Amino acid sequence: MSKSLPYSMKDVGYDNAKFRHRPFSKVLNPTIFSYNVKHECFKCSTGKFLVIVLLIGLGYLILTPAEHTDASYGGDNNVTNATLSANSRLKKIFRRAPRLPPRLTPDEMFNSNNSTHRIDIEALKWMGKQQKVREAFIHAWSGYKKFAMGFDELMAVSKRGIDDLGGLGATVVDALDTAMIMGIEDIVSEAGTWIETHLAERINNKGQVNLFETTIRVLGGLLSAYHLSGGGSLVSNQTGPRPNVYLENARLLADRLLSAFTSSPTAIPFSDVVLYDKLAHPAPGGLSSTSEVSTLQLEFNYLTEVTGDLKYSLEAMKVLEHMKTLPKVEGLVPIYISPHTGEFSGQNIRLGSRGDSYYEYLLKVWLQQGAFKNSSLTYLRNMYDEAMKGVKHLLVRKSIPNGLIFVGELPYGASGEFSPKMDHLVCFLPGTLALGATKGLTKSEATKENLLSFEDLENLRLAEDLAKTCFEMYSVTSTGLAPEIAYFHIEDFFEGGFDGGNKSSEYSNDIVIKPADRHNLLRPETVESLFVLYRITEDPKYREWGWKIFQAFEKYTRVDSGGYTSLDDVTTIPPQRRDKMETFFLGETLKYLYLLFANSNLMPLNKFVFNTEAHPIPINFSNTRQ
Repeated sequence: MSKSLPYSMKDVGYDNAKFRHRPFSKVLNPTIFSYNVKHECFKCSTGKFLVIVLLIGLGYLILTPAEHTDASYGGDNNVTNATLSANSRLKKIFRRAPRLPPRLTPDEMFNSNNSTHRIDIEALKWMGKQQKVREAFIHAWSGYKKFAMGFDELMAVSKRGIDDLGGLGATVVDALDTAMIMGIEDIVSEAGTWIETHLAERINNKGQVNLFETTIRVLGGLLSAYHLSGGGSLVSNQTGPRPNVYLENARLLADRLLSAFTSSPTAIPFSDVVLYDKLAHPAPGGLSSTSEVSTLQLEFNYLTEVTGDLKYSLEAMKVLEHMKTLPKVEGLVPIYISPHTGEFSGQNIRLGSRGDSYYEYLLKVWLQQGAFKNSSLTYLRNMYDEAMKGVKHLLVRKSIPNGLIFVGELPYGASGEFSPKMDHLVCFLPGTLALGATKGLTKSEATKENLLSFEDLENLRLAEDLAKTCFEMYSVTSTGLAPEIAYFHIEDFFEGGFDGGNKSSEYSNDIVIKPADRHNLLRPETVESLFVLYRITEDPKYREWGWKIFQAFEKYTRVDSGGYTSLDDVTTIPPQRRDKMETFFLGETLKYLYLLFANSNLMPLNKFVFNTEAHPIPINFSNTRQ
């Protein structure tokens, strides 16, 4: 070599296999018995001396008797022990070197530590935001407790209560499982004590209630509280009354609500029940909402599951079994149905009010009852799949100029004119589509197990597109809060001068907000879908969007004396306050925001199904094949 290298030539043949086992002879031969070593060692007196010392030491270890022998043993045993001790010492001398882990380079050590640090920082960030939502819930409850305890809802601005839902203390029951999930024991105790003390008397003596609203809010809330407080287990895991208090009240209420089913001449129940005399009657005009009669089954099925009484499930499931036989338009159904004839009424098709949760419960009842492993309910999944194909074919459109994907309406049926109107209520759909695609698993888990069909992937993409549109309905306004209803600019429709007020929004020309539709009721549908999509896709943008929505609620709807209020106009600042805190703000909106920022093992989607009022119902795994 023309130039010396930074290492000696004798290193060129170095064996770098760190953990390769090498026989003792191969270790000894190249060292002690090699010519070079003998020559180098013996030509100096120091080397000779060291070899002699080594040999004397080895002889001493072999020939010296063991020191730790037991005096009670005989002489033969002493010799044996001495020999064993010598052999064990020899084994220690020639034992194999320990296997050491590979050493990381400084860069690898930095990257590893930095990655862990980033994970910790990210987790702490969302824990902090989760705590803010918890504080908002406490503030909402404090206003209700101070000014409206026992009433259905709080009028936060005027500081009073109102009974718009039959007088069963709906906010108490709707908020209870949220407090349980958040671990706020004093609120759990306060709400539970009120239920134990007052609810049964009210169920027995109150007048008219709506079957749908009472089922999803009060019955659903009681059943969820029963489960979360330890119902069915030997030990209660919550403060407040024993779990059976919630179950007994749920059963008392359901027995009265059953009259809506048994009083009807068809499988379609009447819409209203008079609690004190167990009588039911149709709504004014005689029709029931399609979504209302088909959004009772999760709650009544679970009541049968925990009581063993089949009457609840049988009555509720008759509705869906009957609706299976009715004519549909590519799986889509009109928003009214007659309890007198059992037939749909009119042609108005939409996924907003009076239509929305029909499609939601087709999927969720199937999931809660054991999903595809319960073959007797396969018809529900088939009805859902057919309906989603119909949605994509007949209702999904793209806005101009920027191409937001939205879901419109067919007010006069499939042969009539398309309306680019989309209720905020429709924003439940992204979460439902995502849940239907993966059955509650994350997208990565479902992909790894080869569970996603082409149609599932297509529905998941549509879910993400619609979630973006729902978020832009918030960001396009001056307050950052969505209107109750939005219209979308398409070739056949545009009304200028009705934007959301946020001129910097990229989509200010895509979204039209008419003056009559600018109110905000603290609705949960968008944050519900953000929660589900974050759990399934694990994309942090859904958390970021949810945080922006929460900040807007805090800025414009919080009432300093306690509670939150709905708004009259989200396009102006400051917005005029409407003076009502809906029960679903505590039961749904804040719950979904809290879970959005929580660890994904809290209320996992493959173990719970949330009813349409966000009350978690455990999946019935006894219906699944093992």
